[in-house]
Amino acid sequence: MRIAILSDSHDNLPNIEKALDWISRENIKFIIHCGDLAAPSVLSQVIMPKFSGEFHFVHGNVGDPELLEKVAKNFPNVKIHGEIGKIEVDGKKIAFTHFPEKAQELAKKGTFDLVFYGHTHKPWEEKIGQTRLVNPGTLAGMFYKATFAVYDTETDKLELKILERI
Repeated sequence: MRIAILSDSHDNLPNIEKALDWISRENIKFIIHCGDLAAPSVLSQVIMPKFSGEFHFVHGNVGDPELLEKVAKNFPNVKIHGEIGKIEVDGKKIAFTHFPEKAQELAKKGTFDLVFYGHTHKPWEEKIGQTRLVNPGTLAGMFYKATFAVYDTETDKLELKILERI
């Protein structure tokens, strides 16, 4: 299964829509969002009308968590994980959070195959023990080019997608 990993979208509607259009064309049915989704209306009026697959997200440091949770309850395919998400997909143990420090702590435990995070807006990948620690960058394109990642659970391949090139 292919999973799109997004972070730090910061209500950049054109970038969110472009990424979702590509994700739809690629028939990707699973998204992880590592925080700073921001306005609840983006979830209800932009993301959910374009994406019907599983959408998992954590809170960042932008936006009102209570409002996001209230809106998310209207969509059965949306799962809110609070500050840290922990899931298993096709036998791969995955954790995700917004903050790099928490992500490093999770990776150091050695219990996850992958740990995704955001906040810095900088695409990054490193290995801590057997765990891949990955930041997909910023979908908003703030401070760095707009990016997101795609992970394939079958091939264990991770790709960085630069939004202006898709």
